[in-house]
Amino acid sequence: MKALHFGAGNIGRGFIGLILSRAGYEVVFSDVNQTLVTALQQRGQYTVELANESKDQETVTGVNAIDGTQLETVAQTVVKADLITTAVGVGVLKHIAPGIAKGLEKRLNSGPAQNPLHIIACENAIGASTQLKEHVYALLNEEVRSLADQYVYFPDSAVDRIVPIQHHEDPLHVQVEPFYEWVVDRSQMAPAFKPVEGIVYVDDLEPYIERKLFTVNTGHCVAAYIGNVHGYDTIQKAIADEKVKSIVYGALQETGKVLVKRFAFNPEEHEQYIVKILGRFVNPYLTDEVTRVGRSPLRKLSPNDRLVRPALQAYADGSETTYLAMGMAAACKFDVSDDPEAVELQDMIRQKGIVAALHHYTSMDEHHPVLEQAVAQYNQM
Repeated sequence: MKALHFGAGNIGRGFIGLILSRAGYEVVFSDVNQTLVTALQQRGQYTVELANESKDQETVTGVNAIDGTQLETVAQTVVKADLITTAVGVGVLKHIAPGIAKGLEKRLNSGPAQNPLHIIACENAIGASTQLKEHVYALLNEEVRSLADQYVYFPDSAVDRIVPIQHHEDPLHVQVEPFYEWVVDRSQMAPAFKPVEGIVYVDDLEPYIERKLFTVNTGHCVAAYIGNVHGYDTIQKAIADEKVKSIVYGALQETGKVLVKRFAFNPEEHEQYIVKILGRFVNPYLTDEVTRVGRSPLRKLSPNDRLVRPALQAYADGSETTYLAMGMAAACKFDVSDDPEAVELQDMIRQKGIVAALHHYTSMDEHHPVLEQAVAQYNQM
């Protein structure tokens, strides 16, 4: 079995590639980073280290790589693949769509494969596979789209594993936290699909993906932004400060009320989930930089992402939004010169002011109580 995985970065190698290799797939990585591509081609293996006391290591073998800029090579690999996955960042999905589209055209026009093809985007976003499908279908003609509707599936997924930015002498070595979760929407898959060991399949993905996005991702980014305001450079140092930890916990209590009400979660079980997530953030064997976790503040401040969406739902429910508003305010203090989104945000604040900036990026009305709450918090920081 052959899996084509877009993204040979730390998450691609340390999470998705590892799971697929364990499940018996020959994994071919597609990436534009020539250093990683060449190393994978030459060695055909790499090591994954767990961030635990014993630093357990596992060697992933039987892997290869292709140059993601070579559309013809990508397309030919799509033709031969039994499974396609991604871990490139949701904003990059549109850039890998041409290679997938070209490959599907070749694959389907040469006589549709007997076996269905599943394409799973493993990104921190709601409906990432659906978004990838839209990008791919926009590049296909009507005839190929019709064939793809019969033989190609884009099941959405929820993925969770903390993989920090890291630097090793070996460019392929990667360190990851022990915990991971990969959940896929069974209802969007072929009727007689073959399960992949290590993936959990569910009939309704929405509760899983929103629980993860509004707990893990919300908590992580609040820790990063509040930690940054307090001068900390890592998540571990930030969470060790009880003041920061209490704000993160407060934000997760606010998102928790939304999740419990919306999906009828057991309140006690969700509280245990929150405590578990906070415990993962303070893993002493992991060093996760605030600048990595807080990166791309414009995306994180967008209407359907981890801060604004749960805050607006909480407000609609008549619940508190104090700590989520604090997270938004702190995101607007995230002044990191090598992050293009942070630079754009700071430029907007300087030119138009904090109210106009939050209105522009969150799509909230300038007089919305949540936006006004965030502005007040910003002015106090």
